[in-house]
Amino acid sequence: MDTTPAGSYTAKLIDGPLEGKTVATSFLDSGDPQPRITLNGEAGKRYVYSRGGGLEFESAGSSQPSAVEYRYIETVFD
Repeated sequence: MDTTPAGSYTAKLIDGPLEGKTVATSFLDSGDPQPRITLNGEAGKRYVYSRGGGLEFESAGSSQPSAVEYRYIETVFD
């Protein structure tokens, strides 16, 4: 059974300061995964991650992934 909410997927952070964490995020209106995600950190930090190559599908017939890998790009200080 697919427990992923419609229109969302799990972003798997595979490196950087949030390595090993996962977050739920939404598909673009086109149905594609987000090319970049920005996550708020402590003390005015924001972490930028870019979509990697790893995709996981809930079932073989799924057209959208249930999980997508993201790689660390940079930390932005406010």
